Amino acid sequence: MKLHARNGFRFGLGAVLLVPATIFALPEDVGAQEGVASPVTFSQDIVPILQRSCQTCHRPAGVAPMSLMTYDEVRPWVQVIQQRTGIRDRAGAMPPWYIEKDIGIQHYKNDPSLSDEELAAIAAWADSGAPEGDPADLPEPLVFEDETVWTIGEPDLVLRSQDIVVEAGAPDWWGEIESIPTGLTEDRYVAAVEIKEVNDVDSDGSGRETVGGRYIVHHMIWRTEVTEVDDENGEETDRVGWPVHEVGRNPDMFDPEGGRLLKAGSSIVSESVHLHSNGRDTKGHLLVGFKFHPVGYEPKYKPLSLGLGNGLDIDIKGMEAGQELHAYTVLPEHTKIITFEPHLHAPGMRMCLQAIWGINIETLSCSGYDHNWVRGYAYDDGYQPLLPKGTILHIIGYMDNSPTNSNVPDPRNWQGSGNRSVTNMFIDLGMRVSMSDEQFIEEMAERRKRFNVTKNDHVIGCPLCLATIPTPDPSQGPSTDP
Repeated sequence: MKLHARNGFRFGLGAVLLVPATIFALPEDVGAQEGVASPVTFSQDIVPILQRSCQTCHRPAGVAPMSLMTYDEVRPWVQVIQQRTGIRDRAGAMPPWYIEKDIGIQHYKNDPSLSDEELAAIAAWADSGAPEGDPADLPEPLVFEDETVWTIGEPDLVLRSQDIVVEAGAPDWWGEIESIPTGLTEDRYVAAVEIKEVNDVDSDGSGRETVGGRYIVHHMIWRTEVTEVDDENGEETDRVGWPVHEVGRNPDMFDPEGGRLLKAGSSIVSESVHLHSNGRDTKGHLLVGFKFHPVGYEPKYKPLSLGLGNGLDIDIKGMEAGQELHAYTVLPEHTKIITFEPHLHAPGMRMCLQAIWGINIETLSCSGYDHNWVRGYAYDDGYQPLLPKGTILHIIGYMDNSPTNSNVPDPRNWQGSGNRSVTNMFIDLGMRVSMSDEQFIEEMAERRKRFNVTKNDHVIGCPLCLATIPTPDPSQGPSTDP
């Protein structure tokens, strides 16, 4: 497939540093011998952070535009590392993780964000001249076997799309690409899915200084389906929907008891692919990796399809920051929220998710937003919001259509709804599962037991966790509530 130009992010610094972080604690003796603080050094203190947090991408043949494997490679970027990590939860921050740490639920899967201690270590090291320290303190170097590193672990199934060519000056394009057969001979339930774009753009910092950087697939809406022909009824199609792939998106982890079905004989079918030029003639393709549950696994919960957002009548004024968008929906069933996934476009700066139950309004999560790195935030097991039927979900989007927002090409323009990044969407694409009365009560009981919840505690995202709810009588049969 080839996309041509009608007419004849270089990597900006906002997309330059991919610095996912893991837990790092300063050595106990940092506070010192004889009252003098030990210096933070590259060899002893910084390399462990880089190995666990950065080098998966910042390495030769990695997706990031520079390698951070050695002191000589890291030293020129010290001030940028300090500055980008210090942004914390706003556009341009590294690592690209934007959950605000002073409000809402704070337990998420695969959270790469930096702690205050980590930020202090990086700042102290940079401010002291970034000393190398003793090379004898270096840990063993990491060894990478190939160019593709999967966050979900080695997939059980990897599928490859057709090659896609987008020329340097090509316009935005929407359409479909060829279907991809899975080759499965038996049904399997999926625990996680991850999509990667692989293209021929070198990691040398080149690409447009707009949304997408070096990548050409802006997003793909997709499903899997098995098409079977019934002689009596004609053609019948068995379809399963999957999370949208977007630029910079992290993997999707499904609820452990709510795996998604990938049927035997199915194919990946694109419903809408958006291609966006990166300013260079580029050939690439997508890799789709599936991590399966064991054979024989059966899910306990079913996905809940629910719209939450506004894509029709968005109204954003020109030359104005601090604008808000609001959207609401009512939960039709008892619900467990698996992920929070803000989706905005170029003016988007922040989104919050609230649950309204009775007279109570509770903020579940707030996240900054960077359209170069569209994130989905999977709540840790035991921390997913458990919301009763009738709860109102409310999202608030915070928009900046002013010269201070570098993602906006011309802030003088009024902006409305649309599919391009320079127009607007306002959606929470998070995943949810529905629960019966019995399952809902059981989940709340397990949570109370797990965290030893007492009447003096408050459980964020579980308004009925402390309520006295009678246990369903098995003799009455299962709930028949819709």
